[in-house]
Amino acid sequence: MSIVLHGVAAGKGIAIGHAHLVTRGSAEVPQYDVAEEHLDSEVARFEAAVKATRRELEQLRTAIPENAPTELGAFISLHIMLLTDVTLSREPVDILRSQKINAEWALKLQSDKLAAQFDSIDDAYLRERKQDMLQVVQRIHNNLVGLSNELNLANHLFEDTILIAHDLSPADTVLFKEQHIMAFVTDAGGPTSHTAILGRSLDIPSVIGLHNARKLITENEVVIVDGINGILIIDPDEIILQEYRKLERAYRSHKRELNKLKKTAATTADGINIELSANIESAEDIKALHNFGADGVGLFRSEFLYLNRDNMPSEDEQYEVYSAIVKKMKGKPITIRTVDLGVDKNPRWFGQNSTPNGSLNPALGLTGIRLCLAEPVMFRTQMRAILRAAQHGNVRIMWPMITSVSEIRQCLTHLETAQKQLKERFETFGEVSIGCMIEIPSAAMTVGSILKLVDFISIGTNDLIQYVLSVDRGDDSVSHLYQPSHPAVLKMLQHIIRTANRMDKSVSVCGEMAGDTTFTRALLGMGLRCFSMNPNNLLAVKNIVLHSDTMQLENQTAKLLRNEDPEKSEKLLKTLNSLEMDETKAV
Repeated sequence: MSIVLHGVAAGKGIAIGHAHLVTRGSAEVPQYDVAEEHLDSEVARFEAAVKATRRELEQLRTAIPENAPTELGAFISLHIMLLTDVTLSREPVDILRSQKINAEWALKLQSDKLAAQFDSIDDAYLRERKQDMLQVVQRIHNNLVGLSNELNLANHLFEDTILIAHDLSPADTVLFKEQHIMAFVTDAGGPTSHTAILGRSLDIPSVIGLHNARKLITENEVVIVDGINGILIIDPDEIILQEYRKLERAYRSHKRELNKLKKTAATTADGINIELSANIESAEDIKALHNFGADGVGLFRSEFLYLNRDNMPSEDEQYEVYSAIVKKMKGKPITIRTVDLGVDKNPRWFGQNSTPNGSLNPALGLTGIRLCLAEPVMFRTQMRAILRAAQHGNVRIMWPMITSVSEIRQCLTHLETAQKQLKERFETFGEVSIGCMIEIPSAAMTVGSILKLVDFISIGTNDLIQYVLSVDRGDDSVSHLYQPSHPAVLKMLQHIIRTANRMDKSVSVCGEMAGDTTFTRALLGMGLRCFSMNPNNLLAVKNIVLHSDTMQLENQTAKLLRNEDPEKSEKLLKTLNSLEMDETKAV
Protein backbone atom coordinates (compact mmCIF):
# COMPACT_ATOMS: atom_id res chain seq x y z
CA MET A 1 0.00 0.00 0.00
CA SER A 2 1.28 3.46 -0.90
CA ILE A 3 2.21 5.84 1.90
CA VAL A 4 1.94 9.60 1.42
CA LEU A 5 3.97 11.95 3.64
CA HIS A 6 3.69 15.74 3.68
CA GLY A 7 6.67 18.01 4.36
CA VAL A 8 8.21 21.28 3.23
CA ALA A 9 8.81 21.75 -0.50
CA ALA A 10 12.44 22.79 -1.02
CA GLY A 11 13.77 22.22 -4.55
CA LYS A 12 10.95 22.26 -7.06
CA GLY A 13 10.27 19.52 -9.54
CA ILE A 14 9.19 15.89 -9.58
CA ALA A 15 11.43 12.84 -9.31
CA ILE A 16 10.62 9.12 -9.53
CA GLY A 17 13.39 6.79 -8.47
CA HIS A 18 14.92 4.29 -6.09
CA ALA A 19 15.58 5.21 -2.47
CA HIS A 20 19.06 5.09 -1.01
CA LEU A 21 19.09 5.35 2.78
CA VAL A 22 21.88 7.58 3.99
CA THR A 23 23.67 6.39 7.09
CA ARG A 24 26.63 8.00 8.72
CA GLY A 25 28.75 7.24 11.73
CA SER A 26 26.82 7.94 14.89
CA ALA A 27 26.88 6.61 18.43
CA GLU A 28 25.37 7.15 21.81
CA VAL A 29 27.08 9.99 23.62
CA PRO A 30 29.17 8.48 26.43
CA GLN A 31 29.07 10.05 29.89
CA TYR A 32 31.71 9.49 32.53
CA ASP A 33 33.76 11.36 35.12
CA VAL A 34 37.37 12.33 34.47
CA ALA A 35 39.96 12.46 37.22
CA GLU A 36 41.66 15.79 37.91
CA GLU A 37 45.02 14.55 36.65
CA HIS A 38 43.49 13.51 33.30
CA LEU A 39 41.63 16.74 32.54
CA ASP A 40 44.45 18.25 30.49
CA SER A 41 44.61 15.21 28.21
CA GLU A 42 40.81 15.28 27.85
CA VAL A 43 41.00 18.94 26.82
CA ALA A 44 43.74 18.08 24.34
CA ARG A 45 41.52 15.34 22.86
CA PHE A 46 38.66 17.80 22.40
CA GLU A 47 40.91 20.43 20.81
CA ALA A 48 42.33 17.81 18.43
CA ALA A 49 38.77 16.91 17.35
CA VAL A 50 37.98 20.57 16.69
CA LYS A 51 41.15 20.94 14.59
CA ALA A 52 40.34 17.79 12.63
CA THR A 53 36.83 19.07 11.96
CA ARG A 54 38.20 22.36 10.70
CA ARG A 55 40.60 20.54 8.34
CA GLU A 56 37.69 18.51 6.95
CA LEU A 57 35.56 21.57 6.30
CA GLU A 58 38.39 23.54 4.73
CA GLN A 59 39.20 20.60 2.43
CA LEU A 60 35.55 20.39 1.44
CA ARG A 61 35.48 24.12 0.70
CA THR A 62 38.46 23.80 -1.64
CA ALA A 63 36.84 20.78 -3.34
CA ILE A 64 33.61 22.55 -4.29
CA PRO A 65 32.93 21.95 -8.02
CA GLU A 66 32.83 25.00 -10.29
CA ASN A 67 29.23 24.29 -11.25
CA ALA A 68 28.05 24.05 -7.62
CA PRO A 69 25.58 26.63 -6.24
CA THR A 70 27.24 29.84 -5.08
CA GLU A 71 25.56 29.40 -1.68
CA LEU A 72 27.48 26.20 -0.98
CA GLY A 73 30.81 27.89 -0.27
CA ALA A 74 29.11 30.45 1.96
CA PHE A 75 27.34 27.73 3.98
CA ILE A 76 30.52 25.72 4.51
CA SER A 77 32.26 28.95 5.54
CA LEU A 78 29.45 29.49 8.06
CA HIS A 79 30.12 26.02 9.51
CA ILE A 80 33.79 26.91 9.86
CA MET A 81 32.81 30.16 11.58
CA LEU A 82 30.48 28.30 13.96
CA LEU A 83 33.27 25.84 14.69
CA THR A 84 35.71 28.58 15.68
CA ASP A 85 33.11 30.40 17.77
CA VAL A 86 33.95 30.24 21.46
CA THR A 87 30.53 28.74 22.23
CA LEU A 88 31.67 25.55 20.50
CA SER A 89 35.47 25.74 20.58
CA ARG A 90 36.02 26.92 24.19
CA GLU A 91 32.90 26.73 26.33
CA PRO A 92 32.76 22.89 26.23
CA VAL A 93 36.28 22.99 27.67
CA ASP A 94 35.08 25.17 30.54
CA ILE A 95 32.23 22.71 31.21
CA LEU A 96 34.65 19.79 31.00
CA ARG A 97 37.00 21.31 33.60
CA SER A 98 34.34 22.61 35.97
CA GLN A 99 32.28 19.38 36.02
CA LYS A 100 35.24 17.01 35.50
CA ILE A 101 33.49 15.10 32.73
CA ASN A 102 34.47 13.65 29.37
CA ALA A 103 34.67 15.81 26.25
CA GLU A 104 31.75 14.14 24.45
CA TRP A 105 29.34 14.80 27.31
CA ALA A 106 30.58 18.37 27.78
CA LEU A 107 29.97 18.98 24.05
CA LYS A 108 26.45 17.54 24.36
CA LEU A 109 25.61 19.74 27.35
CA GLN A 110 26.77 22.83 25.48
CA SER A 111 24.94 21.90 22.24
CA ASP A 112 21.71 21.29 24.21
CA LYS A 113 22.07 24.76 25.75
CA LEU A 114 22.67 26.37 22.35
CA ALA A 115 19.77 24.44 20.79
CA ALA A 116 17.40 25.83 23.42
CA GLN A 117 18.63 29.36 22.67
CA PHE A 118 18.04 28.86 18.94
CA ASP A 119 14.54 27.53 19.62
CA SER A 120 13.65 30.78 21.40
CA ILE A 121 14.60 32.96 18.42
CA ASP A 122 11.60 34.57 16.73
CA ASP A 123 13.21 35.09 13.31
CA ALA A 124 12.58 31.93 11.25
CA TYR A 125 15.81 32.13 9.26
CA LEU A 126 18.01 32.56 12.32
CA ARG A 127 16.09 29.86 14.20
CA GLU A 128 16.96 27.40 11.43
CA ARG A 129 20.68 27.98 12.08
CA LYS A 130 20.20 25.50 14.91
CA GLN A 131 20.57 22.73 12.32
CA ASP A 132 23.89 24.18 11.16
CA MET A 133 25.13 24.23 14.75
CA LEU A 134 24.02 20.62 15.31
CA GLN A 135 25.72 19.52 12.10
CA VAL A 136 29.01 21.04 13.28
CA VAL A 137 28.57 19.43 16.71
CA GLN A 138 28.00 16.04 15.05
CA ARG A 139 31.28 16.41 13.15
CA ILE A 140 33.20 17.24 16.31
CA HIS A 141 31.58 14.31 18.14
CA ASN A 142 32.43 11.85 15.36
CA ASN A 143 36.03 13.00 15.39
CA LEU A 144 36.11 12.54 19.17
CA VAL A 145 34.92 8.93 18.97
CA GLY A 146 36.73 8.02 15.74
CA LEU A 147 33.76 7.79 13.38
CA SER A 148 33.71 8.99 9.78
CA ASN A 149 31.87 12.18 8.81
CA GLU A 150 31.44 11.07 5.20
CA LEU A 151 28.15 9.90 3.71
CA ASN A 152 28.20 6.16 3.03
CA LEU A 153 27.18 6.52 -0.60
CA ALA A 154 27.60 3.35 -2.61
CA ASN A 155 30.14 3.36 -5.43
CA HIS A 156 27.55 2.48 -8.05
CA LEU A 157 24.27 4.21 -7.36
CA PHE A 158 21.28 3.92 -9.66
CA GLU A 159 20.87 6.67 -12.22
CA ASP A 160 17.56 7.49 -10.53
CA THR A 161 18.88 7.55 -6.96
CA ILE A 162 16.87 9.50 -4.39
CA LEU A 163 18.66 10.10 -1.10
CA ILE A 164 16.69 9.52 2.12
CA ALA A 165 18.38 11.05 5.17
CA HIS A 166 17.63 12.33 8.63
CA ASP A 167 19.51 15.50 7.71
CA LEU A 168 22.04 16.70 5.14
CA SER A 169 24.68 19.34 5.70
CA PRO A 170 25.94 21.77 3.05
CA ALA A 171 29.17 19.77 2.98
CA ASP A 172 27.25 16.61 2.03
CA THR A 173 25.86 18.20 -1.12
CA VAL A 174 29.36 18.61 -2.59
CA LEU A 175 28.98 14.98 -3.68
CA PHE A 176 25.60 15.41 -5.37
CA LYS A 177 26.77 16.37 -8.86
CA GLU A 178 29.34 13.61 -9.22
CA GLN A 179 27.03 10.96 -7.75
CA HIS A 180 24.08 11.78 -10.05
CA ILE A 181 21.63 12.33 -7.22
CA MET A 182 18.16 12.83 -8.70
CA ALA A 183 16.40 14.12 -5.56
CA PHE A 184 16.58 14.03 -1.79
CA VAL A 185 14.32 14.07 1.25
CA THR A 186 15.14 14.65 4.92
CA ASP A 187 13.33 14.20 8.20
CA ALA A 188 14.82 17.41 9.62
CA GLY A 189 14.79 20.99 8.33
CA GLY A 190 12.44 23.89 7.78
CA PRO A 191 11.63 26.24 4.88
CA THR A 192 14.58 28.57 5.63
CA SER A 193 17.13 25.89 6.59
CA HIS A 194 20.31 25.68 4.55
CA THR A 195 19.15 22.24 3.41
CA ALA A 196 16.06 23.84 1.87
CA ILE A 197 18.05 26.70 0.34
CA LEU A 198 20.52 24.26 -1.22
CA GLY A 199 17.67 22.13 -2.51
CA ARG A 200 16.38 25.16 -4.40
CA SER A 201 19.87 26.17 -5.54
CA LEU A 202 20.86 22.68 -6.70
CA ASP A 203 17.72 22.74 -8.81
CA ILE A 204 16.73 19.19 -7.88
CA PRO A 205 13.43 18.05 -6.35
CA SER A 206 13.56 17.87 -2.57
CA VAL A 207 11.18 17.67 0.37
CA ILE A 208 12.34 18.26 3.94
CA GLY A 209 10.88 18.19 7.44
CA LEU A 210 9.20 14.79 6.95
CA HIS A 211 10.03 13.62 10.51
CA ASN A 212 9.75 9.83 10.02
CA ALA A 213 10.39 9.14 6.32
CA ARG A 214 13.65 7.28 6.87
CA LYS A 215 11.99 4.77 9.21
CA LEU A 216 9.25 3.98 6.70
CA ILE A 217 11.38 3.43 3.59
CA THR A 218 13.48 0.39 2.67
CA GLU A 219 16.61 0.43 0.52
CA ASN A 220 15.93 0.56 -3.26
CA GLU A 221 12.20 1.07 -2.73
CA VAL A 222 10.48 3.14 -5.44
CA VAL A 223 9.49 6.60 -4.21
CA ILE A 224 8.11 9.80 -5.74
CA VAL A 225 9.41 13.18 -4.60
CA ASP A 226 6.94 15.97 -5.38
CA GLY A 227 8.98 19.12 -4.72
CA ILE A 228 6.16 21.33 -5.97
CA ASN A 229 3.62 20.32 -3.32
CA GLY A 230 6.00 19.04 -0.63
CA ILE A 231 4.89 15.40 -0.89
CA LEU A 232 6.75 12.08 -0.68
CA ILE A 233 4.97 8.95 -1.95
CA ILE A 234 6.39 5.60 -0.86
CA ASP A 235 5.75 2.48 -3.00
CA PRO A 236 3.30 4.15 -5.44
CA ASP A 237 0.96 1.95 -7.47
CA GLU A 238 0.96 1.95 -11.26
CA ILE A 239 -1.87 4.51 -11.60
CA ILE A 240 -0.03 7.02 -9.38
CA LEU A 241 3.22 6.35 -11.26
CA GLN A 242 1.62 7.05 -14.63
CA GLU A 243 0.08 10.29 -13.37
CA TYR A 244 3.36 11.52 -11.93
CA ARG A 245 5.30 10.61 -15.07
CA LYS A 246 2.98 12.95 -16.97
CA LEU A 247 3.47 15.67 -14.36
CA GLU A 248 7.23 15.17 -14.48
CA ARG A 249 7.34 15.62 -18.27
CA ALA A 250 5.10 18.69 -18.06
CA TYR A 251 7.25 20.29 -15.37
CA ARG A 252 10.49 19.73 -17.29
CA SER A 253 8.94 21.28 -20.37
CA HIS A 254 7.74 24.22 -18.29
CA LYS A 255 11.23 24.67 -16.80
CA ARG A 256 12.85 24.77 -20.23
CA GLU A 257 10.42 27.45 -21.32
CA LEU A 258 11.01 29.49 -18.15
CA ASN A 259 14.75 29.60 -18.79
CA LYS A 260 14.03 31.40 -22.04
CA LEU A 261 12.65 34.34 -20.02
CA LYS A 262 15.92 35.32 -18.35
CA LYS A 263 16.50 38.29 -20.65
CA THR A 264 12.83 39.12 -21.20
CA ALA A 265 11.55 42.32 -19.60
CA ALA A 266 8.87 41.78 -16.94
CA THR A 267 6.04 43.56 -18.76
CA THR A 268 2.39 42.64 -18.34
CA ALA A 269 0.12 41.77 -21.23
CA ASP A 270 -1.29 45.30 -21.12
CA GLY A 271 2.16 46.94 -21.21
CA ILE A 272 2.87 47.69 -17.51
CA ASN A 273 6.53 47.36 -16.50
CA ILE A 274 7.07 45.36 -13.29
CA GLU A 275 10.27 45.51 -11.25
CA LEU A 276 11.53 42.11 -10.05
CA SER A 277 14.38 42.31 -7.52
CA ALA A 278 16.14 39.80 -5.31
CA ASN A 279 16.60 39.27 -1.57
CA ILE A 280 20.21 38.45 -0.70
CA GLU A 281 22.34 37.72 2.37
CA SER A 282 25.91 37.80 1.04
CA ALA A 283 28.07 38.70 -1.93
CA GLU A 284 27.83 35.08 -3.11
CA ASP A 285 24.15 35.63 -3.94
CA ILE A 286 24.97 38.25 -6.60
CA LYS A 287 25.82 35.58 -9.17
CA ALA A 288 22.34 34.04 -8.93
CA LEU A 289 20.78 37.51 -9.06
CA HIS A 290 22.45 38.33 -12.38
CA ASN A 291 21.83 34.81 -13.71
CA PHE A 292 18.07 35.16 -13.28
CA GLY A 293 17.99 38.71 -14.62
CA ALA A 294 16.89 40.51 -11.44
CA ASP A 295 16.44 44.27 -11.65
CA GLY A 296 18.38 44.83 -8.42
CA VAL A 297 18.52 43.93 -4.73
CA GLY A 298 15.30 44.72 -2.91
CA LEU A 299 16.60 43.50 0.43
CA PHE A 300 20.12 42.90 1.70
CA ARG A 301 19.99 41.47 5.24
CA SER A 302 22.95 43.11 6.95
CA GLU A 303 22.60 41.47 10.39
CA PHE A 304 24.65 38.48 9.28
CA LEU A 305 27.72 40.71 9.55
CA TYR A 306 27.03 41.05 13.26
CA LEU A 307 26.41 37.47 14.37
CA ASN A 308 28.76 34.62 15.31
CA ARG A 309 31.62 36.90 16.34
CA ASP A 310 33.13 38.29 19.51
CA ASN A 311 33.11 41.97 18.56
CA MET A 312 31.01 44.45 16.62
CA PRO A 313 32.06 44.86 12.97
CA SER A 314 34.00 48.07 12.46
CA GLU A 315 32.94 50.81 10.06
CA ASP A 316 35.78 49.94 7.69
CA GLU A 317 34.93 46.23 7.76
CA GLN A 318 31.31 46.97 6.93
CA TYR A 319 32.32 49.43 4.22
CA GLU A 320 34.46 46.76 2.54
CA VAL A 321 31.55 44.30 2.48
CA TYR A 322 28.96 46.82 1.29
CA SER A 323 31.18 48.42 -1.34
CA ALA A 324 32.17 45.02 -2.79
CA ILE A 325 28.50 44.10 -3.20
CA VAL A 326 27.58 47.51 -4.61
CA LYS A 327 30.34 47.22 -7.23
CA LYS A 328 29.19 43.73 -8.21
CA MET A 329 25.71 45.12 -8.83
CA LYS A 330 27.08 47.00 -11.88
CA GLY A 331 24.81 49.99 -11.45
CA LYS A 332 21.67 48.11 -10.46
CA PRO A 333 20.06 49.37 -7.22
CA ILE A 334 20.69 47.69 -3.89
CA THR A 335 18.59 48.22 -0.77
CA ILE A 336 20.54 47.64 2.44
CA ARG A 337 18.39 47.00 5.49
CA THR A 338 20.09 48.27 8.62
CA VAL A 339 20.83 45.63 11.22
CA ASP A 340 17.72 43.87 12.53
CA LEU A 341 18.79 42.42 15.89
CA GLY A 342 16.83 42.03 19.10
CA VAL A 343 16.61 40.41 22.49
CA ASP A 344 16.19 37.00 20.84
CA LYS A 345 19.08 37.26 18.40
CA ASN A 346 21.78 39.41 19.94
CA PRO A 347 25.46 38.72 19.39
CA ARG A 348 27.66 38.01 22.39
CA TRP A 349 29.53 41.29 22.14
CA PHE A 350 26.38 43.24 22.92
CA GLY A 351 27.01 43.50 26.65
CA GLN A 352 23.95 43.60 28.90
CA ASN A 353 21.55 42.81 26.08
CA SER A 354 23.37 39.66 25.01
CA THR A 355 21.25 37.51 27.28
CA PRO A 356 17.46 37.35 27.41
CA ASN A 357 15.96 40.01 29.63
CA GLY A 358 13.12 37.85 30.78
CA SER A 359 10.71 38.99 28.09
CA LEU A 360 8.04 36.39 27.32
CA ASN A 361 7.51 37.99 23.89
CA PRO A 362 10.93 38.67 22.32
CA ALA A 363 9.36 39.95 19.08
CA LEU A 364 7.57 42.63 21.09
CA GLY A 365 10.68 43.76 22.94
CA LEU A 366 13.84 45.70 22.16
CA THR A 367 14.21 44.64 18.55
CA GLY A 368 14.66 46.07 15.04
CA ILE A 369 14.83 49.85 14.88
CA ARG A 370 14.12 50.15 18.61
CA LEU A 371 17.44 48.51 19.37
CA CYS A 372 19.27 50.67 16.80
CA LEU A 373 17.85 53.83 18.34
CA ALA A 374 18.81 52.58 21.80
CA GLU A 375 22.39 52.00 20.56
CA PRO A 376 23.13 55.12 18.46
CA VAL A 377 26.87 54.45 18.15
CA MET A 378 26.24 51.10 16.46
CA PHE A 379 23.47 52.61 14.31
CA ARG A 380 25.50 55.58 13.06
CA THR A 381 28.58 53.39 12.47
CA GLN A 382 26.59 51.22 10.09
CA MET A 383 25.02 54.14 8.27
CA ARG A 384 28.43 55.79 7.78
CA ALA A 385 29.67 52.56 6.19
CA ILE A 386 26.62 52.42 3.90
CA LEU A 387 26.98 56.09 2.95
CA ARG A 388 30.62 55.53 2.02
CA ALA A 389 29.68 52.49 -0.10
CA ALA A 390 27.03 54.58 -1.87
CA GLN A 391 29.71 56.45 -3.82
CA HIS A 392 30.21 53.23 -5.83
CA GLY A 393 26.65 52.72 -7.02
CA ASN A 394 22.92 53.02 -6.54
CA VAL A 395 22.30 52.46 -2.81
CA ARG A 396 19.14 52.70 -0.72
CA ILE A 397 18.98 52.54 3.08
CA MET A 398 15.99 50.79 4.64
CA TRP A 399 15.09 50.82 8.37
CA PRO A 400 13.35 47.72 9.84
CA MET A 401 10.41 47.30 12.22
CA ILE A 402 9.24 50.90 12.07
CA THR A 403 6.09 51.59 14.10
CA SER A 404 5.56 55.35 13.80
CA VAL A 405 6.65 58.66 12.27
CA SER A 406 8.48 59.56 15.48
CA GLU A 407 10.91 56.70 14.86
CA ILE A 408 11.42 57.87 11.28
CA ARG A 409 12.28 61.37 12.54
CA GLN A 410 14.81 59.93 14.98
CA CYS A 411 16.36 57.83 12.20
CA LEU A 412 16.66 60.87 9.95
CA THR A 413 18.41 62.78 12.74
CA HIS A 414 20.94 59.95 13.16
CA LEU A 415 21.45 59.82 9.39
CA GLU A 416 22.18 63.56 9.30
CA THR A 417 24.63 63.11 12.17
CA ALA A 418 26.38 60.28 10.30
CA GLN A 419 26.69 62.47 7.20
CA LYS A 420 28.04 65.34 9.30
CA GLN A 421 30.62 63.05 10.90
CA LEU A 422 31.84 61.92 7.49
CA LYS A 423 32.14 65.51 6.31
CA GLU A 424 34.17 66.41 9.40
CA ARG A 425 36.52 63.52 8.58
CA PHE A 426 36.73 64.70 4.94
CA GLU A 427 35.42 61.27 3.95
CA THR A 428 33.83 60.78 0.53
CA PHE A 429 30.30 59.38 0.52
CA GLY A 430 27.34 59.13 -1.84
CA GLU A 431 23.68 60.05 -1.97
CA VAL A 432 21.16 57.46 -0.79
CA SER A 433 17.42 56.97 -1.04
CA ILE A 434 15.69 56.52 2.31
CA GLY A 435 13.02 53.95 3.07
CA CYS A 436 11.60 51.67 5.73
CA MET A 437 9.98 48.31 6.23
CA ILE A 438 6.23 48.17 6.81
CA GLU A 439 5.75 45.04 8.89
CA ILE A 440 4.00 46.31 12.03
CA PRO A 441 0.21 46.97 11.95
CA SER A 442 0.65 50.44 13.51
CA ALA A 443 2.95 51.43 10.65
CA ALA A 444 0.58 49.92 8.10
CA MET A 445 -2.38 51.92 9.40
CA THR A 446 -0.41 55.21 9.49
CA VAL A 447 1.59 54.58 6.34
CA GLY A 448 0.47 57.87 4.77
CA SER A 449 2.26 59.91 7.44
CA ILE A 450 5.36 57.73 7.16
CA LEU A 451 5.48 58.12 3.38
CA LYS A 452 5.74 61.90 3.77
CA LEU A 453 9.19 61.40 5.36
CA VAL A 454 10.71 58.62 3.20
CA ASP A 455 11.38 57.93 -0.48
CA PHE A 456 10.07 54.35 -0.51
CA ILE A 457 8.64 51.53 1.59
CA SER A 458 8.91 47.76 1.46
CA ILE A 459 6.31 45.44 2.95
CA GLY A 460 7.72 42.58 5.02
CA THR A 461 4.79 40.19 4.70
CA ASN A 462 6.31 37.45 6.88
CA ASP A 463 6.24 39.55 10.05
CA LEU A 464 3.18 41.56 9.05
CA ILE A 465 1.10 38.38 8.79
CA GLN A 466 2.36 37.12 12.15
CA TYR A 467 1.57 40.40 13.89
CA VAL A 468 -1.83 40.84 12.24
CA LEU A 469 -2.96 37.28 13.03
CA SER A 470 -0.96 36.83 16.27
CA VAL A 471 0.46 33.58 14.91
CA ASP A 472 4.02 32.26 15.14
CA ARG A 473 4.41 30.15 12.02
CA GLY A 474 7.40 28.45 13.65
CA ASP A 475 5.12 27.00 16.33
CA ASP A 476 3.73 23.71 15.03
CA SER A 477 0.69 23.94 17.30
CA VAL A 478 -0.59 27.12 15.60
CA SER A 479 1.26 27.23 12.27
CA HIS A 480 -1.92 26.18 10.43
CA LEU A 481 -3.38 29.56 11.45
CA TYR A 482 -0.64 31.41 9.56
CA GLN A 483 -2.74 32.41 6.53
CA PRO A 484 -1.31 34.89 4.01
CA SER A 485 -4.71 34.80 2.26
CA HIS A 486 -6.61 35.91 5.38
CA PRO A 487 -8.94 38.82 4.48
CA ALA A 488 -7.41 41.03 7.19
CA VAL A 489 -3.94 40.54 5.68
CA LEU A 490 -5.11 41.20 2.12
CA LYS A 491 -7.05 44.32 3.12
CA MET A 492 -4.00 45.68 4.97
CA LEU A 493 -1.78 45.04 1.95
CA GLN A 494 -4.25 46.82 -0.29
CA HIS A 495 -4.31 49.83 2.04
CA ILE A 496 -0.52 50.11 2.08
CA ILE A 497 -0.09 49.70 -1.68
CA ARG A 498 -2.98 52.02 -2.58
CA THR A 499 -1.70 54.74 -0.23
CA ALA A 500 1.83 54.58 -1.63
CA ASN A 501 0.58 54.70 -5.22
CA ARG A 502 -1.68 57.65 -4.45
CA MET A 503 1.30 59.53 -2.97
CA ASP A 504 3.51 58.51 -5.93
CA LYS A 505 6.01 56.71 -3.68
CA SER A 506 7.69 53.41 -4.50
CA VAL A 507 6.28 50.37 -2.69
CA SER A 508 7.50 46.79 -2.89
CA VAL A 509 6.85 43.46 -1.17
CA CYS A 510 9.98 41.67 0.04
CA GLY A 511 8.42 38.90 2.15
CA GLU A 512 7.74 35.36 0.95
CA MET A 513 4.46 36.40 -0.69
CA ALA A 514 6.51 38.23 -3.33
CA GLY A 515 7.99 34.96 -4.59
CA ASP A 516 4.85 32.86 -4.18
CA THR A 517 3.08 32.66 -7.56
CA THR A 518 -0.19 31.99 -5.73
CA PHE A 519 -0.28 35.69 -4.82
CA THR A 520 1.37 37.31 -7.86
CA ARG A 521 -1.88 38.19 -9.61
CA ALA A 522 -3.58 39.34 -6.42
CA LEU A 523 -0.68 41.71 -5.67
CA LEU A 524 -0.70 42.99 -9.26
CA GLY A 525 -4.44 43.55 -8.94
CA MET A 526 -3.83 45.61 -5.79
CA GLY A 527 -1.49 47.85 -7.76
CA LEU A 528 1.89 46.45 -6.72
CA ARG A 529 4.58 47.06 -9.33
CA CYS A 530 7.75 46.06 -7.41
CA PHE A 531 8.49 42.57 -6.08
CA SER A 532 11.61 41.35 -4.25
CA MET A 533 12.21 37.65 -3.68
CA ASN A 534 14.60 34.72 -3.57
CA PRO A 535 16.33 34.79 -6.99
CA ASN A 536 15.23 31.22 -7.71
CA ASN A 537 11.56 32.29 -7.73
CA LEU A 538 12.06 35.15 -10.15
CA LEU A 539 11.42 33.41 -13.47
CA ALA A 540 8.21 31.75 -12.27
CA VAL A 541 6.89 35.11 -11.06
CA LYS A 542 7.99 36.77 -14.30
CA ASN A 543 6.05 34.16 -16.27
CA ILE A 544 2.88 35.06 -14.36
CA VAL A 545 3.52 38.76 -14.92
CA LEU A 546 3.92 38.32 -18.67
CA HIS A 547 0.55 36.59 -18.92
CA SER A 548 -1.39 38.99 -16.73
CA ASP A 549 -3.62 41.92 -17.65
CA THR A 550 -3.57 44.41 -14.75
CA MET A 551 -6.89 46.04 -15.70
CA GLN A 552 -8.62 42.67 -15.68
CA LEU A 553 -6.90 41.72 -12.43
CA GLU A 554 -7.97 44.91 -10.67
CA ASN A 555 -11.62 44.03 -11.25
CA GLN A 556 -11.19 40.43 -10.12
CA THR A 557 -9.07 41.39 -7.09
CA ALA A 558 -11.82 43.75 -5.95
CA LYS A 559 -14.06 40.71 -5.41
CA LEU A 560 -11.34 39.04 -3.36
CA LEU A 561 -10.89 42.13 -1.21
CA ARG A 562 -14.61 42.49 -0.50
CA ASN A 563 -14.60 39.05 1.10
CA GLU A 564 -14.23 38.79 4.88
CA ASP A 565 -14.49 35.03 5.29
CA PRO A 566 -11.05 33.30 5.57
CA GLU A 567 -12.50 30.03 4.28
CA LYS A 568 -13.60 31.69 1.02
CA SER A 569 -10.26 33.41 0.38
CA GLU A 570 -8.56 30.30 -1.00
CA LYS A 571 -11.43 29.67 -3.42
CA LEU A 572 -11.42 33.28 -4.61
CA LEU A 573 -7.64 33.16 -5.09
CA LYS A 574 -8.00 30.03 -7.23
CA THR A 575 -10.61 31.78 -9.32
CA LEU A 576 -8.30 34.75 -9.77
CA ASN A 577 -5.39 32.51 -10.78
CA SER A 578 -7.50 30.42 -13.13
CA LEU A 579 -7.66 33.43 -15.42
CA GLU A 580 -4.23 32.35 -16.64
CA MET A 581 -2.29 29.10 -16.87
CA ASP A 582 -1.12 27.21 -13.83
CA GLU A 583 2.53 26.84 -12.85
CA THR A 584 3.13 23.49 -14.54
CA LYS A 585 1.90 24.57 -18.00
CA ALA A 586 4.18 25.79 -20.75
CA VAL A 587 5.04 29.45 -20.96
